[in-house]
Amino acid sequence: MNKIRIAVVGVGNCASSLLQGINFYRDSSGNGADVGLMHRQVGKYQPQDIEVVAAFDIDRRKVGLDMAEAIFAPPNCTKVFCNKIKPTGAVVMMGCVFDGYAAHMKDYDAPRTFLPLEKESTREQIIEELRNSGAEIMVNYLPVGSEEATRFYAACALEANLGFVNNIPVFIASDPVWAKRFADKNLPIVGDDIKAQMGATVLHRTIVDLFRKRGVKVERTYQLNTGGNTDFLNMLNRNRLASKKTSKTEAVQSVIGERLADDNIHIGPSDYVPWQNDNKICFIRVEGKLFGDVPMELDVKLSVEDSPNSAGVAIDAIRCCKLALDRGKGGVLHSASAYFSKHPPVQMTDDEAHRRVEEFISGERDS
Repeated sequence: MNKIRIAVVGVGNCASSLLQGINFYRDSSGNGADVGLMHRQVGKYQPQDIEVVAAFDIDRRKVGLDMAEAIFAPPNCTKVFCNKIKPTGAVVMMGCVFDGYAAHMKDYDAPRTFLPLEKESTREQIIEELRNSGAEIMVNYLPVGSEEATRFYAACALEANLGFVNNIPVFIASDPVWAKRFADKNLPIVGDDIKAQMGATVLHRTIVDLFRKRGVKVERTYQLNTGGNTDFLNMLNRNRLASKKTSKTEAVQSVIGERLADDNIHIGPSDYVPWQNDNKICFIRVEGKLFGDVPMELDVKLSVEDSPNSAGVAIDAIRCCKLALDRGKGGVLHSASAYFSKHPPVQMTDDEAHRRVEEFISGERDS
């Protein structure tokens, strides 16, 4: 059987949607129920071929539970679209905290916040778990701003010989030093910062790219986002947002044509609204000049369930990473990183990245 064995770091809403999706599409396999999939097949792999064999978190409400149960534990609040989750056999292990837990989180309503355990696992215990589980790929779902923690787990992945899918805006794939470390060990990496299936960034990129192609000069633009999940709660600490803001801004600047001055572009998380739960609401505004230097304005509102939006891309990024492992290809997967991530080492238009990913999947391109 074709299996892709993954280790998940951070058993939050995104991990919940991913595991729900694996089970959802397993149940619908062969019935033509491919709604929401960019690819039913990636090489020889289908969504249900992904299995979680190891998982790490720091919340006492999740640690010690099978992954299938832990994904529904608080403070997770994403939409339940598949409640028939088969036990994985992967028991959530206590990880290492580092900066993966923002201090201000303890000031919020206890049922909705993280409660770190006192005793963390050691580096050696985590690496042993990775090796004993047979994991092939580590999937990073740590909170935004987890710079130290992400580097720690990336190093553990290298030590245990795992590929790495970096879904958060800590720069690993796009850092030449880290990229070389994965290349030297012939281990594939996809990243950084997952670009949702139909999210604010991909929509914003599409709009400004259309402006450029139609000869409309973009003069100012913003993207404002609100949500009620723990990701937005975590990001109330603005000190954790530097890499997130860079990632989202560069994703738009890279397709805008003539770069905007910093004062004329604002992109980033805006506020935490508890009752929104995992629903993300985004407002995009673009001001420009068209024929005859005549001004125009565009305002768009997007409302989307945040974590399934992420999982719709992660399920392909994981399978592309596995293809690279099968082919003996290590280092950054540039086509997959450009298509699936906001801050890849090499930015491409979404059309170009899509074409290259299709070539990579078919075997016409090696990265």
